Amino acid sequence: MNVPFPFDNSYARLPERFYAKLPPTPVAAPKLIRLNDALALQLGLDPVSLASPEGVAVLAGAAVPRGADPLAAAYAGHQFGNFVPQLGDGRAILLGEVIDGHGLRRDIQLKGAGPTPFSRRGDGRAALGPVLREYIVSEAFAALGIPTTRALAAVMTGEDVFRETAVPGAVLTRVAASHIRVGTFQYFAARGDVDAIKTLVDHVIARHYPEAAGAENRYRALFDCIVARQAALIARWLCVGFIHGVMNTDNMSIAGETIDFGPCAFMDAFHPGMVYSSIDHAGRYAYANQPRIAQWNLARLAETLLPLFDADKDRAVEQAQASLNAFSEHFQRAYTRGMRAKLGLLTERTGDLELGQELLQCMADAESDFTNVFRGLSAPDADGARGQFKDPAAFDAWASNWQARLAEDGGDAGARVIAMRAANPAFIPRNHLVEEVIQAGLKGDFAPFERLMAVLSKPYVDQPDAARYALPPRPEQVVHQTFCGT
Repeated sequence: MNVPFPFDNSYARLPERFYAKLPPTPVAAPKLIRLNDALALQLGLDPVSLASPEGVAVLAGAAVPRGADPLAAAYAGHQFGNFVPQLGDGRAILLGEVIDGHGLRRDIQLKGAGPTPFSRRGDGRAALGPVLREYIVSEAFAALGIPTTRALAAVMTGEDVFRETAVPGAVLTRVAASHIRVGTFQYFAARGDVDAIKTLVDHVIARHYPEAAGAENRYRALFDCIVARQAALIARWLCVGFIHGVMNTDNMSIAGETIDFGPCAFMDAFHPGMVYSSIDHAGRYAYANQPRIAQWNLARLAETLLPLFDADKDRAVEQAQASLNAFSEHFQRAYTRGMRAKLGLLTERTGDLELGQELLQCMADAESDFTNVFRGLSAPDADGARGQFKDPAAFDAWASNWQARLAEDGGDAGARVIAMRAANPAFIPRNHLVEEVIQAGLKGDFAPFERLMAVLSKPYVDQPDAARYALPPRPEQVVHQTFCGT
């Protein structure tokens, strides 16, 4: 295969019980939908080669490039609180790893690449709609500056897949710091395989957290690093109104990246109990529950590491609990910092978080648009925010306290506006826009997809020609539920 990938496959060098090695399943008629040229260059790949018929064959799983060592990774996980001892990559194949232009190791994975030993009677394929959704939202996250997996390419397979009905099949080429999850540790813990957990810890430290290598207790140090990184990530989610929708332990990346954009959504009208996922019937993964669930997931990770923390179980539990207790402090610090930036507060004062919470309560009462309220605050007169409230008097009362706090803060007003605009996006992948793109794609029209991607690539920049992409949905456009791709 004459499409060069500079592979160096460290995960494939781990013991065989970590994965099942197998190639992707070929597809009928691969056709490129979109290639992320900038990301390809960052990975040291040639976009021209990738866009050639030979390259598209690789991206569709119809051919395996030289140096690849394709595998499906094993993992377990708690799904909506219920433990499943074996999950694994049921429709994804890790082709291999490359070192990118920043010297970082990156996985290249095909999602929708055919059945594996972990498919659990599934077809191993991906439908076009979920592939477009993950491409859009993951790249929007990257543009927003939030840690995330990336989308290198989307390819039509020329074959239908059957969900409720027959729909076009597609493959997403996903790029990640790694695909190691909390569930990867749980897989080996469920089997009592402490040696495998030690091997996995060594791999994760070397790959993601080298600062833990020299610690007196490297296992505890690793866990502390993961806790801090996850707390910061969830704070970033909340600051842009994002709801993951399926925060199972097999969907929590050890690297601290957002991963698995299934029934995810960005809020339009704000409410802390907002749920979009069609499978989250009890609201377990509602917007405001996400910090608590992240800490719960981390507790499950801690359980797998207890034998490594200390030979004495009681001391091991004490260490794990101390690390878990730090999550709240890490999260609160990161979230407060994010809220200060959104409100344009340049200094720290007691009561800043409460000021932000009071605004959110006003927004919830008025069903105000999350993104447009905060973007509106970035205008010199804040009229854009006021206009998002059915009863402006409620906003005015809050704004009086906010203006007083800004006066205490001092600083240059122009610099404040610039800083606020860098913290409050004008454009997010709104649910109704994503649905428009998917419906057009199902009819073979990808022009709306390209237009949306162009807008979302500059989320903090005013784009007058793209004003409709910043509008909340009309009543008939509101998306009430989002769906998994399986």
